[in-house]
Amino acid sequence: MAATLQGIKQRFGIIGKSPLLDRALSTAQRVASTDLSVLIQGESGVGKEVFSRIIHDLSPRKHNKFIAINTGAIPEGTINSELFGHEKGAFTGATNDRKGYFETVSGGTIFLDEIGEMPLDTQAYLLRILESGEFIKVGSSKVLKTDIRVIAATNVDLKEKIKNGKFREDLYYRLNTVPIKVPSLKERREDIYMLMRKFAVDFAEKYRTDSIRLTDQARLAFEKYNWPGNVRELRNVVEQLSVLSEEKEIGIERLLNIVPNIFETNLPAKRNLGKDSTSFEEREILYKFLFEMKNDLNDVKTLVYELIRSNDLSMPDITALKNALPNRSDLTRTNDAFQMSDQSSSALEDDVPIILSQGDATNYQRAEEVVESLSLEDMEKEYIKKALKKYRGRRKDAAEELGISERTLYRKINQYHIEE
Repeated sequence: MAATLQGIKQRFGIIGKSPLLDRALSTAQRVASTDLSVLIQGESGVGKEVFSRIIHDLSPRKHNKFIAINTGAIPEGTINSELFGHEKGAFTGATNDRKGYFETVSGGTIFLDEIGEMPLDTQAYLLRILESGEFIKVGSSKVLKTDIRVIAATNVDLKEKIKNGKFREDLYYRLNTVPIKVPSLKERREDIYMLMRKFAVDFAEKYRTDSIRLTDQARLAFEKYNWPGNVRELRNVVEQLSVLSEEKEIGIERLLNIVPNIFETNLPAKRNLGKDSTSFEEREILYKFLFEMKNDLNDVKTLVYELIRSNDLSMPDITALKNALPNRSDLTRTNDAFQMSDQSSSALEDDVPIILSQGDATNYQRAEEVVESLSLEDMEKEYIKKALKKYRGRRKDAAEELGISERTLYRKINQYHIEE
């Protein structure tokens, strides 16, 4: 099955390895050989029409016609004529007989996108076709037959429309014989970077330029963004970056110019509905501060490993060390210091190597444990202080480093009572 799914992906240009995507493709593959009605559900931009083409092209009807109709884009007064045809004189402007899509595509497949926007009277006509294959042209009394497979799609909750009386319940269950749920990008985040790289290569070939690349921070922002427009939005963003960016390595700053709300869901920042632009700038400061903390942690790791290597030290067995550590019951507190019982002390001596410093132990002083503040406001305040110190109080340079306006920086200095 895996090899077959991979072949489908290559044939139809589908990028991704998400289990949810594979499940939807597997369902489409299995139902293709039947004539069952299919309802494809998913957010706008996820590629529902691609799934309808997969079902048609893998079905016995693949050599017959396929047509995709956006029912939400057809005016209510003409949709019956478009779908079922009309007789001459049926209404003003009907100067000739006209065949509808259900007649011209007989023997093939019709894809009805945005089925939730279909008028109620048209839904009644469609239900009759699904049940008996019969329909009547507008202005005619003659019953016609058609042999057509219907695949419908929607990005709205049809059950909610049924409750509101805007969609027929019997039609819903008739269409929903086989449901296919196409996952959104936020449900398949592992595919976002793969799609970005594919689009970047495609646009590099199209515009005869080098392919864009993302920095680690930009990639993280890409993968954490919710992408409300899904694959369509992602493709548009990559195209804009490919065309508008002189530098082909895309960082956070450049990404913000194209997708200004890229950090909308990244940080648990307080929302201030009256100052949207300001809250965005605050989130950006915190985002940069978190990345600086990550870099500092990596530096500490590197320093520790280098000290171990240069001093020819051996790393203790962490598992053995944890097992040898005493329980709370083995500790007794005497003169403000913890001492282990003899049993626990011997366990440490037997199982764990202890490395003694060459210096005199009396040189060490009592250490005080400092609990680091995890407040987002404290982190933001500290980051502003660092920027001001780096540029010796020059607000303009500090604001540019922080990625905010000088006015916002001035307000923050007053808010936190920061001495320059």
